Amino acid sequence: MSVPFLGVFDSGVGGLTVVHALRKVAPRMPIWYVADQAHVPYGGRPLEEVRAFACGISEALLAKRDGVSECVGVVMACNISSAVALPVVQAKYPHVPVLGMVEPGVRAAVKRTRNGRIGVLATEGTVQSGAYRQTLGRVAPDVEVYEVACPAFVPLVEAGAEGSEAAREAACRYLHELESRDVDTVILGCTHYPFLLPLLRRLSPQFVYVDPAEPTAEMVGEKLSSLKTPDVPRHQLFTTGDVGVFHAQLERLFPDLLLVSEVKPAWWDDGQLLLG
Repeated sequence: MSVPFLGVFDSGVGGLTVVHALRKVAPRMPIWYVADQAHVPYGGRPLEEVRAFACGISEALLAKRDGVSECVGVVMACNISSAVALPVVQAKYPHVPVLGMVEPGVRAAVKRTRNGRIGVLATEGTVQSGAYRQTLGRVAPDVEVYEVACPAFVPLVEAGAEGSEAAREAACRYLHELESRDVDTVILGCTHYPFLLPLLRRLSPQFVYVDPAEPTAEMVGEKLSSLKTPDVPRHQLFTTGDVGVFHAQLERLFPDLLLVSEVKPAWWDDGQLLLG
């Protein structure tokens, strides 16, 4: 009997923050998570290349198995993928919910701001895409937005160095740019950044920080609430990188998720993603 699952992906471990939020709102939904660690970080790569990766992963998750597609939805738990590939995948698979991170984060931030000045901490690629600026312009035209590219953050999180001096120095630089703009609300525009939230709050406690994972998970829960799911779900966690390294990262970050999951390899073959 086929078991429906929700597909989620990111360039690395960042999207696990979204998986964590999803498990709260849909605890019985099996999740297939892909960490494209062969290509992490996405942030400094050409946008066309990131689009190709995101489309390839989405296609692998939505592929038919034994003539049936068991994937009931895809969450691009990656801001740059959401920025450059979401409309493409939505158009190709109109019958399946495909959600990204940008708009849920924007709408949550607009509700929280008091002075109409919102900051965005994001990767270089997400800033380059203009996705947050464009979405804020559409949702709340009167709000001012200030984006700061944070190229040091993703490598630090992947290395488990969130509490290091290097992380503190980088955070000080990036937050100073937002402090000078008098923003009151800051969107974490990369799913890796919630791992740095304790540091960010310690350095700049005056900001209201918005993690798009929570409003995105709520949207998914609403869309998939009627589906029949197993009482005790098992999750499949794939990486295109080193399986042993990924397993160790899971033990450090989300050991409870590891207890109910299988960790498997995935690999790229001539532009096509294959799930082990």
